[in-house]
Amino acid sequence: MEQIYLAGGCLWGVQEFMRHLPGVISTEAGRANGSSNRTDAEYDGYAECVQIQFDPDQLALRELIGCLFEIIDPYSINHQGQDIGPKYRTGIYSRESKHLDEAIRVLQDREDYDQLAVEVLPLSNYVKSAEEHQDRLTRHPEDHSFCHIPLDLLYKYKKAANQ
Repeated sequence: MEQIYLAGGCLWGVQEFMRHLPGVISTEAGRANGSSNRTDAEYDGYAECVQIQFDPDQLALRELIGCLFEIIDPYSINHQGQDIGPKYRTGIYSRESKHLDEAIRVLQDREDYDQLAVEVLPLSNYVKSAEEHQDRLTRHPEDHSFCHIPLDLLYKYKKAANQ
């Protein structure tokens, strides 16, 4: 099992989308690379993210990053859908240098590499989000209207698993 942290705008939709991918073992909503260990403090530079535990024998990191690109606008700086601000930036974070190296290779392999606004950085700090944000769209599907991911795309892999 391996762990990576992906940021793609509001974490509710990112978590709901990622949790249904084959090979994903667990997800947790959180904050990456802020300066505080508290969720009740002022904004401290964090990016909303999802901690993803995955089985690399079932889901290669390259594929997982490809799935992130299905749900983000990779050219947008600090803006995904209706969510605007630096906490909604897109990024790939890890404590493992092999993950960061692979993420950079994936981005560099794209024809639009020079236009991408996806940061790839070591994870310096992670804070789990409050319980109200964990699996939010599973528990409150009516909140999808706040999500930047279209409903049919949000459940693409859940539908595939049920077929």
